[in-house]
Amino acid sequence: MSRANVGDAQWIWIHDKQLLKENQQHEHIYFRKSFVLDHTEDLVLHIKVSADSRYRLYVNGYKVSQGPSKGDNHTHYYEEVDCTPYLCKGRNVIAAKVIHYDALNPFVVGKGGPVSVWRASSGGFLLSGEVLDSESNSIIKLHTDDSWLCLQETAITYEVSYMETGYLGGLERVDGQKLAYGWNTIEYDDSDWERGVKVSDNEDVNYGQLMPWNLTPRNIPQLYEKDCTYKQATKINGRIVNAPEGSTYIEKPFTIGPNQIFKIEFDAGELTTGYPVLVLIHGKKAKVKLLYAECYEKRDPVTGVRVKELRNDATGELFGEYDLYETGGFGSADYPEIYEPFLFRTFRYLLLEIETAEEELTVQSISYKETGYPLEIRSSFSSSDDSLQPLWNISINTLKRCMHETYEDCPYYEQLQYAMDTRLQALFTYQLSGDDRLARKAIFDFHSSRLPNGMLQSRYPSVLPQVIPGFSLHWIMMVHDHYQYFGDLSLVRTYLPTIDGVLEWFNQRLETNGLLGEMPSQYWSFVDWVDEWREERGVPTASKYGSITIYNLMYAAVLKLASELQDASGRRDTGDEYRVRAEALLQAVNRTSYSENSGLYRDGPQVELYSQHAQIWAVLAGAVQGEAAAQLMERVLSDHSLAKVSYAMSFFLFRALEETGAYDRSFSLWDTWRDLAALGLTSWVEDPVSQRSDCHAWGAVPIYEFTANILGVKPASPGSTRIRIAPQPGHLKRAAGEVAVRNGIVRISWEINEQNQFALTVSSRIDAQFEITLPDHTLHIVRAGKNLHFLCPLT
Repeated sequence: MSRANVGDAQWIWIHDKQLLKENQQHEHIYFRKSFVLDHTEDLVLHIKVSADSRYRLYVNGYKVSQGPSKGDNHTHYYEEVDCTPYLCKGRNVIAAKVIHYDALNPFVVGKGGPVSVWRASSGGFLLSGEVLDSESNSIIKLHTDDSWLCLQETAITYEVSYMETGYLGGLERVDGQKLAYGWNTIEYDDSDWERGVKVSDNEDVNYGQLMPWNLTPRNIPQLYEKDCTYKQATKINGRIVNAPEGSTYIEKPFTIGPNQIFKIEFDAGELTTGYPVLVLIHGKKAKVKLLYAECYEKRDPVTGVRVKELRNDATGELFGEYDLYETGGFGSADYPEIYEPFLFRTFRYLLLEIETAEEELTVQSISYKETGYPLEIRSSFSSSDDSLQPLWNISINTLKRCMHETYEDCPYYEQLQYAMDTRLQALFTYQLSGDDRLARKAIFDFHSSRLPNGMLQSRYPSVLPQVIPGFSLHWIMMVHDHYQYFGDLSLVRTYLPTIDGVLEWFNQRLETNGLLGEMPSQYWSFVDWVDEWREERGVPTASKYGSITIYNLMYAAVLKLASELQDASGRRDTGDEYRVRAEALLQAVNRTSYSENSGLYRDGPQVELYSQHAQIWAVLAGAVQGEAAAQLMERVLSDHSLAKVSYAMSFFLFRALEETGAYDRSFSLWDTWRDLAALGLTSWVEDPVSQRSDCHAWGAVPIYEFTANILGVKPASPGSTRIRIAPQPGHLKRAAGEVAVRNGIVRISWEINEQNQFALTVSSRIDAQFEITLPDHTLHIVRAGKNLHFLCPLT
């Protein structure tokens, strides 16, 4: 095993005088280190590597790592990579491409590069590696220092177009004739490269002084990459085509003659994230445009506004951001020219537009490398209602596409980790795979975003701070969820001070009427994307008049959750304090915000504005209970004048129905998702208001509902030492599947037989106790085992 330590290496960069900043927002630097091996037997090469801001690492031309994992100025990750399989006898080369994004202050969206990528004022590259010969115990040191060579790439710039993807920092404009092609291969001549210069190392750390890069090992797995081909071409030069004609352009090379313009549109089959790969031969100075689109759209004939309808209707147009590559023309059949952007792209459809110059251009192949967090799908679902299966499949694809080095709101437009989105995505991940690694990182990320006043940033990591007060409450829900599923008290105790700080921030805003006052004007008091709140950008209109009922109820509900975490950590007095606070707040809400005339909670005290949200949170917070809560939820479903929850907030509508024993009423709500699926979507849209993004995993609610309620499997105690199994059959005749839990899988199968009896079979090898509640409310407490059978009559 390598003895290399990150402390053995120096942070290096190119000499300042070499940097050409004109017309370039960011610095692209190549690094190389060559070494010679007289044999490869018994050799080991393990590397630890990091960079500011992003890197790709190669050994002998093979890509072996990319990163670093997203962190911030206090947590800079490094990757550990086993490079042994890529060594060869003779000359070897380790090479890296590093992009340092411009450290603008104040940050400028678009020009500043990806908002979610932290960066210092200087770029840097660090690699610690040793080739260890276990036979002779000899070592070749490869640590970054002034023996490494470097070169600035000036052929790549960025452009942000009219689309709203400035949060990603624009897409590439590449001059292939200037490109240092083959820079990462053994054969490349680097004799005119400069030596790297040290910008920092551990010698700079004295008396606790912190470097710009405070290194810590990567705590999530590397993203996977999978070679994929498009399903078919959908259009050629504006003409709709079908297989087999459309498939021909995927399976075989095709050539465009000199001075021609050729357009072809490809369908990946579903919305995905990946690296497009274009393999070209000849065609010097051809302009190659790769436009990435989530779907087909049409223009309103009167207004000209783009309209999203059937997403797979090829009679529409593709709109989106694009990379532009001008070919060098040096590609041949044996050594083709390959273009692949540095960062992954999000698309279902790709428009390839080629404008040739004086030479013909051959596209030898077009494909992509799918990438994402390596989520292992361990749960499954099927039922007697075939219309639910697409909802399950689309939800899984949506979640996968919003998981990379963080959870993401939308992979196409922002790639930012928001607390509300992440809380739901983590829950869906637990139910789907039992994997908490990305969730643990997310919990830490938001904790790291804490402001001096105790409030958390709403999205993080981010170089552009933003605060949505309610999202800090969602973060506390996230910590509580993790404790329920995994029972990790050490994690809870780590974040108790941050939880206390958030709750105290709200506590200090209580006014004499017992309610929260107005939120600070510089913060965004977002709740949900609702048509009635469109002008307020998702903030309840009642906020114009003062306190927001929904925030009060969310705060009360979270005080109760936090009290459970305090109790579990042995801080019973603080838990009692939080319960007292919650009860006083609920009394204030009932006194000021409940309307006897309408039988509903107002969105604000003395303001005759109403929404589903206020009623849902009144139930979840315990402001109303028992039969009164059940009647309130009946009014929620029957009163169509109420502002309605969107796809994300519908999760809480399901929870309120479950809380009031009315979960059967939820089955008709799936029509919302069925209607979306009928539009040809392969991932769920952001919201019903703007529908900006076609991929937003906070809408992947079926993952939770199908596993936790229709199949009925969820934790019954912290750490899932007891598992609750309480299937909700609704109108279904049967359902079956597997549900991931912390320490294994629970298999569920139930059906309603000809005698109108509910027959349930449960099977699992996990070490846990099952609390099984049947539809007739009978309770069975048993140890987990194989093929446990239960039967009850249905009324």
